[in-house]
Amino acid sequence: MTPNLTKEVAKLPTGFGRLWTAQTVSSLGDGVTHAALPLLALTLTRDPMALAVVTAAGTLPWLLFGVLGGALVDRWDRRRTMWVTDTARAALLAIPAAAAALDVLSVPLLAAVAFLLALGGLFFDTAATAYLPDLLGRDPAQLERANARLRGAQTAASGFAGPPAGSALLALGRSVPLLADAVSFALSALLVRSLPAVPRPAASARESLLRQARAGASYVFQDRLLLGLALRPAVGNVAFLAVETVLALFAHERLGIGAFGFGLLLTAEATGGLLGAGIASFLGRRLGTGTALTCTATIEGLAILGLASAPNPYVAGLALAVCGAGMGATMVLGPSLRQAIVPAHLMGRVASTSRMLAMCAAPLGAFLGGWLATTYDLRTPLYAAAGLLLTMTAVTATMTSNRRVETALRSARPQADPADQDPAEQIAVQATSADGRRLQVTTPPAAAQAPTQRAGGML
Repeated sequence: MTPNLTKEVAKLPTGFGRLWTAQTVSSLGDGVTHAALPLLALTLTRDPMALAVVTAAGTLPWLLFGVLGGALVDRWDRRRTMWVTDTARAALLAIPAAAAALDVLSVPLLAAVAFLLALGGLFFDTAATAYLPDLLGRDPAQLERANARLRGAQTAASGFAGPPAGSALLALGRSVPLLADAVSFALSALLVRSLPAVPRPAASARESLLRQARAGASYVFQDRLLLGLALRPAVGNVAFLAVETVLALFAHERLGIGAFGFGLLLTAEATGGLLGAGIASFLGRRLGTGTALTCTATIEGLAILGLASAPNPYVAGLALAVCGAGMGATMVLGPSLRQAIVPAHLMGRVASTSRMLAMCAAPLGAFLGGWLATTYDLRTPLYAAAGLLLTMTAVTATMTSNRRVETALRSARPQADPADQDPAEQIAVQATSADGRRLQVTTPPAAAQAPTQRAGGML
């Protein structure tokens, strides 16, 4: 049996269409605000530190509350969490919109709004990640297909359409892009509220929030496959932020291109991301999910190496497009695998732990890129990033191998698949205790055929 997530799948359920539409509309609004907030801040101050405060405020919630937020999501109804969060964000944006209309907008207010919007994003994204496998019956192939569509729509909406729309709307008035984003959140909330209800995970023994958060983090660090899936975006963020920090200056001084050319470079990367998301299922089907993840990570490292040595803007654009394709495929294959193998009652904590690791790594990458460029030259951060990516790929290759992926998928099935068993062998069934610890129980083949209950640590 080929170890991968992808196979012929039935049509995605109607509920997924509403979820896809909601996330696409919300991503479009995010893209509008992503462009408008820095520009709004620029109308208030030219102080680089003040501008940095607004940008940094949007990253703090994941650093401060990432794992705790995941623990709360695992306690709450996921669908309700999503639509309440979007409703709150729509109401929140009315405050800076009114302040802009009354000409009382300030940098501290923008920083507070950026922080609260990101906090809402923490809860929405974690709840959506946990809701999707329940909506699709935890079917691995459907998860991969659904994540490809979500990733493609998010890239198109927030990467292509949103930022120029935000800049254009700002020209109509300072409050206009904020109101547009508020409308997008309100529409998303209405769509999410119409989604089908799914069974809530069975509650474990009553524990403190901190202990439940720690159990979710431990679940990731004690599982080599999940740890490998978490390390790749974390180390990748160090590398990519090192590149992003100096990319504009590198494009100007080494490639000789201006603002318009730099925009084309970013467009090439986003286009590659769309392509990568589209071919992710094909790669998983042909190579196996584990090997596909190793190949996409290798491609990212080699592409950054090509960018570092690019003699002209055309080669640089091609390198960024290839890197974007690798990232796009990785962002489909990795989350789909995680959603297929993690128990429902731990999904929020596992997802938020992985995301928090990636977010914590980003500032380190930005500092590293700036320091290397200042100490050496503009190409050094790019070479260092390529080295980091390729080293990370080598270290995690065995952690996310095809064999390990297939073992995890087999353990996650509610019933053992007779086609995958050797009747003469004993079968190891993996269970989860209430505090997130993994238990390994060896049973005869006949016993392994019985359904297992994963929630609450019961077999």
